[in-house]
Amino acid sequence: MVGFGAYCEGPHMRRLLLIPLALLLAGGCGVNPSPEKNATDNARENARRVGERLYGSRVRPAQDVGHLADDIEGVDVMRVTGTTTAQGDGVGVVIRVSGIASKGWPDDAETITVVRCFELRVSPKTEWDVEPHDTNCPPGRPLTFKPWPKTPQIPDERLRKALPHIPRGGTVDERKVRRAVASLHLDPAIRTDIKAEEGVVGVSLRVKPYLDDALDCVLARVAPGSTDVWSPAKIQRMPGEGGCDVGNAVHPMPPPH
Repeated sequence: MVGFGAYCEGPHMRRLLLIPLALLLAGGCGVNPSPEKNATDNARENARRVGERLYGSRVRPAQDVGHLADDIEGVDVMRVTGTTTAQGDGVGVVIRVSGIASKGWPDDAETITVVRCFELRVSPKTEWDVEPHDTNCPPGRPLTFKPWPKTPQIPDERLRKALPHIPRGGTVDERKVRRAVASLHLDPAIRTDIKAEEGVVGVSLRVKPYLDDALDCVLARVAPGSTDVWSPAKIQRMPGEGGCDVGNAVHPMPPPH
């Protein structure tokens, strides 16, 4: 056997070892992890990234947490436990992901692929970058989920065309504005507010998307000489910001910095 002499240091000693050439090429005094272990580590890292995507302070039912994980490419959801992220230990999700690694040197084109399962926990106590737990893959096929509830579209262009355009020096008729909005036959989920103040009529059309905290909303301001239709910036559409209130249509906020 061909070997080379080398020193290997431990906490209490130094000694000369005769190292076989194959082991020296594999990493000196240590042994490189197997391709399967490297592929499993890669799968675990993929699962950790899924956990980061699921992390958040919003309270969600267990079904939604599983659905969100299922929407991520390359993820199979095998089991969902718990009721909501706000009760008890929150929601547990067992996901199945794959990992890949080179079979030889890093530049080796030949790779190995493994499929592994990990359990993620989503609750107010969950850390953002928590390490997922290895677990056995449950038997059977991955879970399937119904499509997400659709958020009705606010027809901003139709609103723009329907609203009256008042010449300078004219008077805005609130009744005409209300008739214009009524002619759109909006989805009942879209909340409508109309307010007249100081010769101006403001319109707010808004709806809450199922998955987003920010409202979808369109504002309109009908005044002598101008009819404007716009959607506020997202930061103004967040809860508590008031960007979708009808008052913002009558007296528009300045744009966010």
